[in-house]
Amino acid sequence: MFNINRGEGDTIIMKYFVYILECADKSLYTGCTNNLEKRIEEHNKSKRGAHYTKIRRPVKLVHSEQFKTISKALKREAEIKGWSRRKKLDLIQ
Repeated sequence: MFNINRGEGDTIIMKYFVYILECADKSLYTGCTNNLEKRIEEHNKSKRGAHYTKIRRPVKLVHSEQFKTISKALKREAEIKGWSRRKKLDLIQ
């Protein structure tokens, strides 16, 4: 988690997530966000969901990891996206 002090005692805790979704067609989608619940809802219901998942709904969360910085999360997302399906499934297990 990353703390940001806004003054007057208010602290915002920032978290970043890398996640893997399983789509209705059993394909896997990897993404990154700072609000996991909201993003999954967007993938399932909103026009703001990624095109890939919009045409493969519903999706379900099968894996997530939390990071303190966006740069670490994006690096991990890129790493996972470069993996084979088999390696992603091994991570999920």
